[in-house]
Amino acid sequence: MPRTGWLSPPEARAWRQFLRMQGELRSWVGSRLQRETGLSEADYEVLVHLSEAPGGRLRPSQIGGATQWEKSRISHHVSRMEQRGLVERTACPTDSRGALVAITAEGRQAIERAAPRHVQHVREAFIDALTPSQLESLAEIADAVLARLHEQPGCDPTAGGPTAGDPVAGDPVAGDREP
Repeated sequence: MPRTGWLSPPEARAWRQFLRMQGELRSWVGSRLQRETGLSEADYEVLVHLSEAPGGRLRPSQIGGATQWEKSRISHHVSRMEQRGLVERTACPTDSRGALVAITAEGRQAIERAAPRHVQHVREAFIDALTPSQLESLAEIADAVLARLHEQPGCDPTAGGPTAGDPVAGDPVAGDREP
Protein backbone atom coordinates (compact mmCIF):
# COMPACT_ATOMS: atom_id res chain seq x y z
CA MET A 1 0.00 0.00 0.00
CA PRO A 2 1.40 3.45 -0.91
CA ARG A 3 2.53 5.68 1.92
CA THR A 4 0.21 8.62 2.66
CA GLY A 5 1.75 11.95 1.73
CA TRP A 6 0.27 14.00 4.56
CA LEU A 7 -0.24 17.68 3.98
CA SER A 8 2.45 20.00 5.26
CA PRO A 9 1.29 22.77 7.61
CA PRO A 10 1.16 25.35 4.78
CA GLU A 11 -0.71 22.89 2.53
CA ALA A 12 -3.17 22.02 5.31
CA ARG A 13 -3.71 25.71 6.07
CA ALA A 14 -4.39 26.51 2.38
CA TRP A 15 -6.84 23.60 2.04
CA ARG A 16 -8.69 24.33 5.28
CA GLN A 17 -8.90 28.06 4.63
CA PHE A 18 -10.20 27.38 1.12
CA LEU A 19 -12.96 25.15 2.56
CA ARG A 20 -13.79 27.65 5.30
CA MET A 21 -13.85 30.57 2.86
CA GLN A 22 -16.09 28.71 0.42
CA GLY A 23 -18.52 27.66 3.13
CA GLU A 24 -18.74 31.04 4.83
CA LEU A 25 -18.95 32.93 1.52
CA ARG A 26 -21.75 30.75 0.17
CA SER A 27 -23.62 31.00 3.47
CA TRP A 28 -23.26 34.79 3.62
CA VAL A 29 -24.30 35.36 0.00
CA GLY A 30 -27.06 32.73 0.15
CA SER A 31 -28.65 34.01 3.34
CA ARG A 32 -28.81 37.56 2.01
CA LEU A 33 -30.22 36.38 -1.30
CA GLN A 34 -32.92 34.38 0.52
CA ARG A 35 -33.80 37.21 2.87
CA GLU A 36 -33.93 39.92 0.20
CA THR A 37 -35.45 38.01 -2.74
CA GLY A 38 -37.13 34.89 -1.35
CA LEU A 39 -34.95 32.70 -3.59
CA SER A 40 -32.65 30.13 -2.05
CA GLU A 41 -29.16 29.67 -3.44
CA ALA A 42 -30.42 26.44 -5.06
CA ASP A 43 -33.44 28.21 -6.62
CA TYR A 44 -31.15 30.88 -7.99
CA GLU A 45 -28.72 28.34 -9.45
CA VAL A 46 -31.48 26.42 -11.26
CA LEU A 47 -33.07 29.61 -12.57
CA VAL A 48 -29.73 30.90 -13.86
CA HIS A 49 -29.15 27.74 -15.88
CA LEU A 50 -32.69 27.72 -17.23
CA SER A 51 -32.65 31.44 -18.07
CA GLU A 52 -29.47 30.96 -20.11
CA ALA A 53 -30.61 27.77 -21.88
CA PRO A 54 -32.08 27.87 -25.38
CA GLY A 55 -35.83 28.31 -25.01
CA GLY A 56 -35.43 28.43 -21.22
CA ARG A 57 -35.60 24.62 -21.04
CA LEU A 58 -33.25 21.85 -19.93
CA ARG A 59 -33.50 18.15 -19.23
CA PRO A 60 -33.26 17.34 -15.51
CA SER A 61 -29.98 15.54 -16.23
CA GLN A 62 -28.56 18.73 -17.74
CA ILE A 63 -29.52 20.64 -14.62
CA GLY A 64 -27.84 17.92 -12.57
CA GLY A 65 -24.67 18.18 -14.63
CA ALA A 66 -24.57 21.94 -14.33
CA THR A 67 -25.29 21.98 -10.59
CA GLN A 68 -23.45 18.75 -9.68
CA TRP A 69 -26.58 17.53 -7.88
CA GLU A 70 -27.83 13.97 -7.55
CA LYS A 71 -30.93 12.91 -9.48
CA SER A 72 -33.15 12.79 -6.37
CA ARG A 73 -32.12 16.27 -5.27
CA ILE A 74 -32.92 17.68 -8.71
CA SER A 75 -36.31 15.99 -8.74
CA HIS A 76 -37.27 17.19 -5.25
CA HIS A 77 -36.02 20.71 -5.75
CA VAL A 78 -37.67 21.11 -9.15
CA SER A 79 -40.93 19.87 -7.61
CA ARG A 80 -40.72 22.55 -4.90
CA MET A 81 -39.94 25.23 -7.49
CA GLU A 82 -42.81 23.98 -9.65
CA GLN A 83 -45.23 24.35 -6.71
CA ARG A 84 -44.09 27.97 -6.35
CA GLY A 85 -44.65 28.65 -10.07
CA LEU A 86 -40.98 29.26 -10.90
CA VAL A 87 -40.60 26.33 -13.30
CA GLU A 88 -42.77 23.80 -15.07
CA ARG A 89 -42.18 20.31 -16.39
CA THR A 90 -43.06 19.60 -19.97
CA ALA A 91 -42.83 16.55 -22.21
CA CYS A 92 -39.71 16.27 -24.30
CA PRO A 93 -40.68 16.51 -27.98
CA THR A 94 -37.81 14.24 -29.09
CA ASP A 95 -38.07 11.59 -26.35
CA SER A 96 -41.49 10.33 -25.27
CA ARG A 97 -40.06 9.07 -21.98
CA GLY A 98 -38.15 12.27 -21.24
CA ALA A 99 -39.13 15.53 -19.63
CA LEU A 100 -37.91 19.07 -19.76
CA VAL A 101 -37.84 21.67 -17.02
CA ALA A 102 -38.77 25.14 -18.26
CA ILE A 103 -38.53 28.51 -16.59
CA THR A 104 -41.91 30.22 -16.27
CA ALA A 105 -42.62 33.92 -16.69
CA GLU A 106 -42.74 34.14 -12.89
CA GLY A 107 -39.38 32.36 -12.64
CA ARG A 108 -37.85 34.71 -15.21
CA GLN A 109 -39.13 37.73 -13.27
CA ALA A 110 -37.72 36.28 -10.05
CA ILE A 111 -34.24 35.78 -11.51
CA GLU A 112 -34.26 39.22 -13.10
CA ARG A 113 -35.16 40.80 -9.74
CA ALA A 114 -32.62 38.72 -7.82
CA ALA A 115 -29.62 39.02 -10.15
CA PRO A 116 -28.69 42.62 -9.29
CA ARG A 117 -28.84 41.82 -5.57
CA HIS A 118 -26.75 38.69 -6.08
CA VAL A 119 -24.11 40.66 -7.98
CA GLN A 120 -24.05 43.23 -5.18
CA HIS A 121 -23.52 40.49 -2.57
CA VAL A 122 -20.80 38.73 -4.58
CA ARG A 123 -19.04 42.03 -5.22
CA GLU A 124 -19.27 43.13 -1.59
CA ALA A 125 -18.08 39.87 -0.01
CA PHE A 126 -15.70 38.55 -2.66
CA ILE A 127 -14.73 40.69 -5.65
CA ASP A 128 -14.05 43.91 -3.74
CA ALA A 129 -11.93 42.05 -1.15
CA LEU A 130 -9.39 41.12 -3.85
CA THR A 131 -7.07 43.06 -6.10
CA PRO A 132 -7.27 42.58 -9.87
CA SER A 133 -4.05 40.57 -9.65
CA GLN A 134 -5.50 38.32 -6.94
CA LEU A 135 -8.65 37.77 -9.03
CA GLU A 136 -6.53 36.77 -12.02
CA SER A 137 -4.46 34.42 -9.83
CA LEU A 138 -7.61 32.88 -8.38
CA ALA A 139 -9.01 32.29 -11.88
CA GLU A 140 -5.73 30.65 -12.92
CA ILE A 141 -5.76 28.47 -9.79
CA ALA A 142 -9.33 27.38 -10.50
CA ASP A 143 -8.45 26.60 -14.12
CA ALA A 144 -5.46 24.48 -13.01
CA VAL A 145 -7.49 22.53 -10.42
CA LEU A 146 -10.37 21.96 -12.86
CA ALA A 147 -7.96 20.79 -15.56
CA ARG A 148 -6.40 18.34 -13.08
CA LEU A 149 -9.83 17.04 -12.06
CA HIS A 150 -10.84 16.56 -15.68
CA GLU A 151 -7.73 14.39 -16.22
CA GLN A 152 -8.82 11.98 -13.48
CA PRO A 153 -10.45 8.64 -14.34
CA GLY A 154 -14.21 8.75 -13.97
CA CYS A 155 -14.40 12.53 -14.25
CA ASP A 156 -16.79 13.79 -16.91
CA PRO A 157 -15.93 17.44 -17.59
CA THR A 158 -19.02 17.75 -19.78
CA ALA A 159 -21.29 16.84 -16.85
CA GLY A 160 -21.43 20.40 -15.68
CA GLY A 161 -19.64 23.59 -15.03
CA PRO A 162 -17.35 25.58 -17.24
CA THR A 163 -14.35 24.35 -19.10
CA ALA A 164 -10.95 25.74 -18.22
CA GLY A 165 -10.69 29.31 -19.35
CA ASP A 166 -14.47 29.82 -19.48
CA PRO A 167 -15.10 32.27 -16.65
CA VAL A 168 -18.89 32.41 -16.77
CA ALA A 169 -20.56 29.31 -18.21
CA GLY A 170 -22.29 27.21 -15.59
CA ASP A 171 -21.55 29.71 -12.81
CA PRO A 172 -24.46 31.09 -10.78
CA VAL A 173 -22.88 34.50 -11.04
CA ALA A 174 -23.14 34.26 -14.82
CA GLY A 175 -26.84 34.91 -14.42
CA ASP A 176 -25.94 38.23 -12.90
CA ARG A 177 -25.36 39.87 -16.25
CA GLU A 178 -27.78 42.54 -17.37
CA PRO A 179 -30.97 40.83 -18.64
